[in-house]
Amino acid sequence: MEALGPVGVGIMVFLDNIFPPIPSELVLPLAGFTASQGQMNIVLAIVFATVGSLVGAVLLWALGKWIGIERIARVAVKMPLVDVDDVHKTVDWFDRHGDKAVFFGRMIPIFRSLISIPAGMRDMRLPKFVLLTSVGSAIWNTILIVAGFALGENWSIVEEYAGYFQNLVIVAVVGFVIVWVVFKVRKQRRKKAAGLDMTGDDHIEAGQFDS
Repeated sequence: MEALGPVGVGIMVFLDNIFPPIPSELVLPLAGFTASQGQMNIVLAIVFATVGSLVGAVLLWALGKWIGIERIARVAVKMPLVDVDDVHKTVDWFDRHGDKAVFFGRMIPIFRSLISIPAGMRDMRLPKFVLLTSVGSAIWNTILIVAGFALGENWSIVEEYAGYFQNLVIVAVVGFVIVWVVFKVRKQRRKKAAGLDMTGDDHIEAGQFDS
């Protein structure tokens, strides 16, 4: 942090977006503490952290765009318990709430990086994506850096509470997956008991998910 200054903050936040070797919940409060010691400009720390977030997010957006929704849909419908309707519902949800998902997703652990991929898959316009990502990232980065600055030598408290938030997110995701699996298993059992066709239509037509 002392050797590279704000540029180092940007690099580490960028790496956290692509492959999280060091979580931003550790980097950003530490950057704030370093700024409180007069060894870094706090405004530059926020700016470079936001630039690092944006560059990483745009790369993941490009990855999602390259993969494409139809390609991932063909894989998804081959998975147990997943059918074409599930894919359509997910795509429809993102089409309705994608802007909010990208904006608020930048402030939620785990989703911070992942939300860029479906945005690319649905071909969200790059200027809009850049704007939403920049503003959402700037808010999150500012909160953590300013908290580290204000707490000084107690900056690690921020990481501790951010860790609680991340654990809460993980528990919520796991709970959602469990409920979804139970629902799908029961639905398939009811279909089987009623003698309905359970094979479904897992064929994805070209252009089926075009906006």
